Amino acid sequence: MALELLKAHAYGNDFLYLEAEDLERPDGPGLAKTLCERHTGVGADGLILYRTTGAGAAMRLYNADGSFSEVSGNGVRGLAAVCCWSHVRQGRPAPSSLVINTDAGDKDVSVLSSEPPRFTCRTAMGHPAGVRLATIDVGGTAVDAVVLRVGNPQCVVLEQALDEGRYRLLGAALEHHSFFPDGTNVEFARVEHAGLVRILIWERGVGPTLASGTGACAAAVAAMTYGGASRDVIVASPGGTQRVEWRDDGLHLTGWAEVVWEGRWTR
Repeated sequence: MALELLKAHAYGNDFLYLEAEDLERPDGPGLAKTLCERHTGVGADGLILYRTTGAGAAMRLYNADGSFSEVSGNGVRGLAAVCCWSHVRQGRPAPSSLVINTDAGDKDVSVLSSEPPRFTCRTAMGHPAGVRLATIDVGGTAVDAVVLRVGNPQCVVLEQALDEGRYRLLGAALEHHSFFPDGTNVEFARVEHAGLVRILIWERGVGPTLASGTGACAAAVAAMTYGGASRDVIVASPGGTQRVEWRDDGLHLTGWAEVVWEGRWTR
């Protein structure tokens, strides 16, 4: 049976969107592995099953390897862009706000600017949880990290300098380390100054990615708590920069997403 798909990305962190009445459809993990494969599928970092609601949309995310993920900041923003794009194509103005229901709770999204097919949004990501320091033994190497949850598990390694080889070696090891029974997302972060944090991302179930919304939030929290960063920072990843604010009402993530493709999977 043919599947109608949309693809959106935020700073190169790309997702496929499949409208589905049943977000818990049993073939979700298998579909994600097949569709997200870069050479034999459509190619993406994850598959998001979604259905529209009166306030916005509800979603379920599967990583490229078929594993379940509670939430993605960029995936949420991409779904907001998909909803806005649908309005525009029907001759209606893009909504100024949406509520995206995720497995990590509802995320309120404000649409700051609309330049179809690109939409800039500010998302209320909620409060970080369980922020603490940990020393993790990785093959005999002691890695000092900040562990926390921003709806999903995160491990942030604050560094004096970012090293590509160290990132690739330790990122893969930390993702599946026994310290994290459900696996974890990993960020290597350098505080360049109080207003700028630079990161490299190793995403759970995907590997290296150009950007991550929850990863940017986690790195910002780690840098704000232990690295001297301010409560309002720019987080720069290989794909571009996002803004993270940590306010009394939680984390707020600002950046753009754009719809780049629609098509039919016929296999």
